[in-house]
Amino acid sequence: MSEAGELWRVIDLEAGAPDFNMALDEALLQLAPTLGAPVVRFYGWTEPAATFGYSQHYAGVAALTSLRPLIRRPTGGGLVPHDSDWTYSMVFPAGSAWHQSKAVESYARVHAWIRDAFATIGVPATLAAEKRKEAPGQCFVGAEKDDVLWHGRKIAGAAQRRTKAGLLIQGSVQPPPLKLNRQQWQKAMISRVAHEPLHIGGPVAELAETLRAEKYSRREYNEKR
Repeated sequence: MSEAGELWRVIDLEAGAPDFNMALDEALLQLAPTLGAPVVRFYGWTEPAATFGYSQHYAGVAALTSLRPLIRRPTGGGLVPHDSDWTYSMVFPAGSAWHQSKAVESYARVHAWIRDAFATIGVPATLAAEKRKEAPGQCFVGAEKDDVLWHGRKIAGAAQRRTKAGLLIQGSVQPPPLKLNRQQWQKAMISRVAHEPLHIGGPVAELAETLRAEKYSRREYNEKR
């Protein structure tokens, strides 16, 4: 699906600390109305970690993985390991077509985009035609409808959150065991839109640091349920 005509802002950061990664995504969502355009952010991790959906229970998730730190996401979904994945987020301001669409529609739309980017770099991927049995609470065991598959194996999933400010999509790509270049995939992702870089600073950086310090770095928050 073409995004022609829209100007996107692109954030391409090197690895960030797990708590900061979640804080920055929430900061972008809260400030979406001030950013002037949709934002796509590509990022990595300074250490192996795992994230889990906002509504999940910490004790149950903690038993499923040895990865630490274990950080509660601002979005839903299940447990996601971040030891070798490619992570991205997308933020859309309130009133945009993405924000106004149903969750199933934006989910299918972003995964079609990822599928097409893989095709551009020569990796045949498909979208799951139906839900397959999943292990409770684990994002990459089984598949939801419209997840991205490679030879039947799930390689991309996402979680969403809609607020009055906008829409946040957080996604993880677990690349297939091929010699793939992440930068080529990212280039394929943004090649379909007009784009310009967005440098993190000012109110976004300040809010992200506040959220990191007061929320995502705190055991009380991550283990609150």
